[in-house]
Amino acid sequence: MRIWHYTDPQRNQYQAAETDLPGLIQQGVIAPSTKVWTDGMQGWIDAQQALPNFFGQTPAPPPAAEPVPIPSGPPAGVSQGAPGQTSHEIDFEIFGDDMQIVEIELDPGETCIAEAGAMNYLETDITFEAKMGDGSNPNEGVMGKLLAVGKRALTGESIFMTHFTHQGQEGKRRVAFAAPFPGKIIPVDLAEIGGELTCQKDSFLCAALGTQITIAFNKRLGAGFFGGEGFILQKLCGDGKVFVHAGGTVIERELNGETLRVDTGCLVAFTPGISYDIERAGNLKSMFFGGEGLFLATLTGHGKVWLQSLPFSRLADRVIASAPSSGGKAQGEGSVLGGIGRMLDGD
Repeated sequence: MRIWHYTDPQRNQYQAAETDLPGLIQQGVIAPSTKVWTDGMQGWIDAQQALPNFFGQTPAPPPAAEPVPIPSGPPAGVSQGAPGQTSHEIDFEIFGDDMQIVEIELDPGETCIAEAGAMNYLETDITFEAKMGDGSNPNEGVMGKLLAVGKRALTGESIFMTHFTHQGQEGKRRVAFAAPFPGKIIPVDLAEIGGELTCQKDSFLCAALGTQITIAFNKRLGAGFFGGEGFILQKLCGDGKVFVHAGGTVIERELNGETLRVDTGCLVAFTPGISYDIERAGNLKSMFFGGEGLFLATLTGHGKVWLQSLPFSRLADRVIASAPSSGGKAQGEGSVLGGIGRMLDGD
């Protein structure tokens, strides 16, 4: 999909997918005299000349004139990454084992987005601002933003996202985000998997600016009721790097037409080409007494699948069930005083 760059009267630069151009032209954001540019063009020209079909005119041959004095490509200071890439190009490093931190390196002008409250630390020159939406479409109207945050509310996430931007003039700066519970942070480059990742509702941690964070509805009734993920899944779209979090140990599997049966709730994410459904966990005796639940999730197709060994809901249930205050046993307490000893210790 071709990406177009355009300017406003103050020569600020913006970018949009070609499919978004009719709406921008109808809204008056792109006028006939607006300067536009895309890969393969010699320079910036009027939108009416570059996009005659959108303005109801017969296409004209491209001019051979020298480029106007507007720099091609993205705004100054922002890494362009691969040709046509719309997301900011960010570098990263993951620290830790079971309680991990991902440290993202930003060049001047680069931005990353994250869930509210995920930030662990940041360096000088990096500023942050809470905004409604993911910022993937800077020219989105009020109704579009309200619709986007409404979708996020359906997934149980905050309607605000935090945008972290390197506002300095030189050098690289770093901002880090911490995992919310024991597990692993999974880095995924959307450009390498077809530009889309479907994942469980609360797994998104952070991403490069330009990533669209929306929802995907599970159209299969049985999978929605019994698949462990519900009817609403989270979908990440774009061509940059995203980071999702899962509990326990994470396994990445590549499916080439085969079917993988998974314990419900252990599915973290999957790429386009994977079909998600459920099936009964054996016969009635196995369903009720096998300890694996009534149903198993089935994954079929061609693509990648990420699985987790310990969903957070299961971990929380085990912790609560083992808490003495909830009727659980005080395992590992060697004191002969028992509960009296815990009172003396302040527990």
